[in-house]
Amino acid sequence: MSSPSPVQIREANAHLAALHRRVTELEQRLEAAENTVREQAESLIRKDEQLRAATQEITEAKDREISYLHEKLCQSEETIQKLQQTVKEKDSVIVQLQHRCQLLDNICKNRPLLDSMLSQIAEAERMGPVLDLGKPSSNTSLTDAESNCSPSRISNHKDFSLSEDDMDDPEFDGVVFGTTV
Repeated sequence: MSSPSPVQIREANAHLAALHRRVTELEQRLEAAENTVREQAESLIRKDEQLRAATQEITEAKDREISYLHEKLCQSEETIQKLQQTVKEKDSVIVQLQHRCQLLDNICKNRPLLDSMLSQIAEAERMGPVLDLGKPSSNTSLTDAESNCSPSRISNHKDFSLSEDDMDDPEFDGVVFGTTV
């Protein structure tokens, strides 16, 4: 084998030197690329941690908001229940007041008749007892048998009884005399 010529050695050395420079350049580029990848990975890890923290904050805020709204809903439902109960109570009072109002209306409609009856009663009281000449004057009180107001006379007297027409009158339905309204 023949030994290489000095030109070939120089060319080979130049080629090796260029190759070495190229390898060094590629190693530097590789190191730079690795640094870039490492920095990008670290950046992604930081961003991932930031996103997780933000997601956690949003989740906690959402849970707090849901809890607050649930509490408000429960309070609103309680308020609705109380208001519905109040409405029922007031409706009951309204029904009672409407009944009393109807009774008062009926009383007012019958007031002329009542006034007339009261004036006749007052006139009868002013007249005093009727003296019977056949009896001694010491006993001036009337018994039920002698009075025009005895139960038997009132029930037989047509002025004091209710006719069938009066009994059918809706104004007298449910009217109870002798009670307070």
